[in-house]
Amino acid sequence: MVLCKSCLRNVIVQAGHIGAFTRKAVQLRSTGKSFDAGLSLANWWNRQFRTGLRMMIDTGATAKQGLIVDGLPEKDEEGSGYSSGGWKSEDGKLSWGYSSFRGKRMTMEDFYDIKTAKIDGQTVCLFGIFDGHGGSRAAEYLKEHLFENLMKHPQFLTDTKLAISESYKQTDSDFLDSERELYRDDGSTASTAVLVGNHLYVANVGDSRTIISKDGIAIPLSEDHKPNRSDERKRIENAGGVIMWAGTWRVGGVLAMSRAFGNRMLKQFVVAEPEIQDLEIDVEFELLVLASDGLWDVVPNEDAVSLAREEEEPEAAAQKLTEVAFTRGSADNITCIVVRFHHDKAVASSPQQD
Repeated sequence: MVLCKSCLRNVIVQAGHIGAFTRKAVQLRSTGKSFDAGLSLANWWNRQFRTGLRMMIDTGATAKQGLIVDGLPEKDEEGSGYSSGGWKSEDGKLSWGYSSFRGKRMTMEDFYDIKTAKIDGQTVCLFGIFDGHGGSRAAEYLKEHLFENLMKHPQFLTDTKLAISESYKQTDSDFLDSERELYRDDGSTASTAVLVGNHLYVANVGDSRTIISKDGIAIPLSEDHKPNRSDERKRIENAGGVIMWAGTWRVGGVLAMSRAFGNRMLKQFVVAEPEIQDLEIDVEFELLVLASDGLWDVVPNEDAVSLAREEEEPEAAAQKLTEVAFTRGSADNITCIVVRFHHDKAVASSPQQD
């Protein structure tokens, strides 16, 4: 990712937000805490950047139309820029945890969003990872608006894939419009998983990634949008763009991914059209992992599943993945969400018949 020079004055810890709501009622049920290893990471961070840097929290957390309540997890007291939290659904079918760490970067450009809702009697869960580049504003905008726009789409429940595609593109257009007077050109990935009942839709733009474990086997549900992908290279060149080598393959010699939100100067070639996969969740599916490339750069899909399966609680799994990525040398922000499916518990939680 490109480091925004204007951001060097401050180190921003952005932990994303979690919202839980129904159409008529709002109940905040999020929790957040730091894990023990964060203390050692904090000590490392403070030794490197103790002088001349000011720490602050940017929640970006505002209620929208009285429907959404956002919660900012607790910040580690040592200033590590690390946060994590977990949650369980009321029906016992799902539990999920997140972990986010600034790592070796001087700024935090990763954001995440987790929401649950009951719409027209249908339970909906939404999970998203947004990895900014060239600044944090595009990723923050997605956190604030993407799922909101999706759930407002008139065909969200009846044609979810169409709703996702159109909401992605509309949110990109809205972001570019909101930034038209500003002299900056940041962008962001988006890897999202939307669970409508038992049907899972995974959409991806950029090089964040989502995988699912089926009986311990890692199955990728998204493919990174890299400029050297043959289909992406063809699409870009057909639009008049060029792919150049500059340490890695880049669009116009600048951007190391072929699809993204934002990036106004490359918008003709770097689109926000998502690739979408969908499947029915059955008893063979164990867990879902969404993460920014700070994880995937050093942790293969198979390792991610193996590590996550070792932990019963998804928050602990997310913490482990973040820590392993850091210790393996990831030089980027690292953010991940782990979702665990509890098929047996969902049955056990059903009312008992006399």
